[in-house]
Amino acid sequence: MSSVQLHHLQIDLGEFHLRRVDLEVRAGEYFIILGPTGAGKTVLLETIAGLHRPRAGRVLLDGQDVTRRPPERRRVGFVYQDYALFPHLTVAENIAFGLKLRGAAPDELRARVDKIGAQLGITHLFHRRPGTLSGGEQQRAALARALIVEPRLLLMDEPLSALDPETRESIQREIHRLHRQLRTTTIHVTHDFEEAVALGERIAVMHEGRIVQTGTPEEIFRKPASEFVARFVGMRNLFRGTVHRDPHGDTQLHVGDVAINVVTELHGEVHGSIRPEDVVLLHGEIHSSARNVFGGRIVDISDRGPIAYVTVRLHAAARAPLDIVSLITHRSLVDMQLQEGKEIALAFKASAVHVF
Repeated sequence: MSSVQLHHLQIDLGEFHLRRVDLEVRAGEYFIILGPTGAGKTVLLETIAGLHRPRAGRVLLDGQDVTRRPPERRRVGFVYQDYALFPHLTVAENIAFGLKLRGAAPDELRARVDKIGAQLGITHLFHRRPGTLSGGEQQRAALARALIVEPRLLLMDEPLSALDPETRESIQREIHRLHRQLRTTTIHVTHDFEEAVALGERIAVMHEGRIVQTGTPEEIFRKPASEFVARFVGMRNLFRGTVHRDPHGDTQLHVGDVAINVVTELHGEVHGSIRPEDVVLLHGEIHSSARNVFGGRIVDISDRGPIAYVTVRLHAAARAPLDIVSLITHRSLVDMQLQEGKEIALAFKASAVHVF
């Protein structure tokens, strides 16, 4: 296990730049780098691996400066999005490749290939070539090849993006199990925030070559530090307003005509955000302990199969429309007989509103 520190890292690759990236990954941590396509996630991963030479800044592994050290001397494992298995080699030969380059004895080679194959449940595939494997089988083989050399650091670039949903969940569980067992320090790049929440102990969000927020999944998804992060992680309810405190000491965020009770020490012009799953739709007689209860009319329903997003336009927003999105189950959608144009109330707690 190794810790990773990036200090003021700068990379120039044609028109793309990484700008003053500072990051710390703890030894044994499963760390996610999350961001949209083109944010610089893969470039950052490849720089840690030694495939790009930074214009400025340092890469440290366990406190040792490896910025000028070539990739083969960093003891880093790398799993690419397309797996990059050698098509002319069998699965067993692919897995053994790194150890063979290091001059491992034949007996040790066989023992370690058998051990990692058993851990990943792929020993029955050893005789086959990559072209005959499914996506999930290729991913397991690529993981085995990266882990067999016992890397001090494992880097994974969008490792689940090419898989179907069922296989993706299976491999995700496998990766989680392996990390609990081996505790290899892992940096995993993805654009999928559900994947990030499922696997990451901490997350760094990248945008346009910069790290814009770092924190636990709870902090990233419930307390975004910027409008970009809020939108990227699916906050959906995001608005600008002004914080006021009334004579009774209550704090409210005024968005046009709508006064929303909030919990914050901020004042003046701010952003407010509410996760859609924190918005409860009230059908029939209204009973709610939430401090924010509003009436409105359904203006859109986005049915996603097991879930649905219901958009309600608040009646209190007379000067300018204010829409609030609620996430509900498909069963609730059917049971409540919701449809566009229907009058309904919604509620959410003051503490559910993140003000920044």
